[in-house]
Amino acid sequence: MADAALRLTTLAEELLGASLPVRIRAWDGSESGPPGAPVLVVRHRRALRRLLWRPGELGLARAWVAGEIDVDGDLYELLDLLAGIVWERGEQGKKTVHPVRDPRLRAAVRGLLRIGGVLPPPPPPAEEVRRRAGPLHTKRRDKKAISHHYDVGNDFYALVLGSSMVYSCAYWEDGGSLEDAQRDKLDLICRKLALKEGDRLLDVGCGWGSMAIHAAREYGAQVTGVTLSREQAAYARKRIAEEGLTDRIEIRVQDYRDVRDGPYDAVSSIGMAEHVGIVHYHEYADQLFFLLRPGGRLLNHQIARRPERDEAAYHVDEFIDRYVFPDGELAPLGRTITTLEEAGFEVRDVESIREHYALTLRRWVENLEADRRRATRLSTPGRARVWRLYMAASAVSFERNRIGVNQILAVKTPESGASGLPLRARTWN
Repeated sequence: MADAALRLTTLAEELLGASLPVRIRAWDGSESGPPGAPVLVVRHRRALRRLLWRPGELGLARAWVAGEIDVDGDLYELLDLLAGIVWERGEQGKKTVHPVRDPRLRAAVRGLLRIGGVLPPPPPPAEEVRRRAGPLHTKRRDKKAISHHYDVGNDFYALVLGSSMVYSCAYWEDGGSLEDAQRDKLDLICRKLALKEGDRLLDVGCGWGSMAIHAAREYGAQVTGVTLSREQAAYARKRIAEEGLTDRIEIRVQDYRDVRDGPYDAVSSIGMAEHVGIVHYHEYADQLFFLLRPGGRLLNHQIARRPERDEAAYHVDEFIDRYVFPDGELAPLGRTITTLEEAGFEVRDVESIREHYALTLRRWVENLEADRRRATRLSTPGRARVWRLYMAASAVSFERNRIGVNQILAVKTPESGASGLPLRARTWN
């Protein structure tokens, strides 16, 4: 009798200590779970062997990327239904006994052995970053990490991001398009930085050149953009030439730590600080402070995580680390602000735009799903699956306030104390 789905449901509920809110469909055609719920499809028992050899998130991620598990129905609904249980159990798990002594975990292992069989572990999918040696966030290691994420083909990114080619949170108005929202975000940053004709702007982690082009074309700024991705730099230079802005914009393949041609009037760092690494936050803040003229402004646009009561307990998400942003780390908002202040900055404004990122990610997922076959051809089947899961799961995390995104405006205020900001700064004039 085909009963793999029922056995998997029972096993999952015993392990979670709660009813499973989704259906399971197994490789033998059996189904179990609440009718009408989104369906977690386990296509092959090999997925269970991955969980045996690497329990938890990484085992599930490998099975997803390999196509051994999938979702039939609304991916967001399934992730949202599971999120509350998984996150609540994660909090409880910090207080539980060692897994070897946990009878539920021992029983789960025995159950997986009976259903999945005892065979050697399947090799990880090709899209996984293998174990890395050496200290975190050396210039060489950072360059490899950036290449893994960004040098996967500009056509693939164009499909996902749309014509704006902006890979960060947009700034939405009701009824607006993705392109409108990304343009509004770039314009908001330019206004916060008070850019004007001839100002020198350093765009750290310049991506495909969208911020540089907007600042030069709309505000007359002289822009230097730096990136570690050669594919991004080539694409940005081509766009800049087509816009006729080569006399106003220079794009460099350069580590921000190697920039020495300050002072700049303004610095924009949009979605870049997540790659810096917590151990280098002070170096990051010190370098940007050094590169600004007195009175110059920094706009730091950065994803933040919720703080831990014990910060030593923080660990990088395994799926994100192995498949999306190698070595990427998130810091709480308060830590980032403190680090900027310790470098000498005066923090003048913090704007949380958390809900805006959820909307942006959902639009990127729409773009991917609208042309999934082409996305697969432009990358790999596994890479397209990585992006679908990571963007959808991230959208749910923003919606549930597990992570946020903030624009921090800071000033290198001179000794006179004149910040140069208007009394009513939110007008951004």
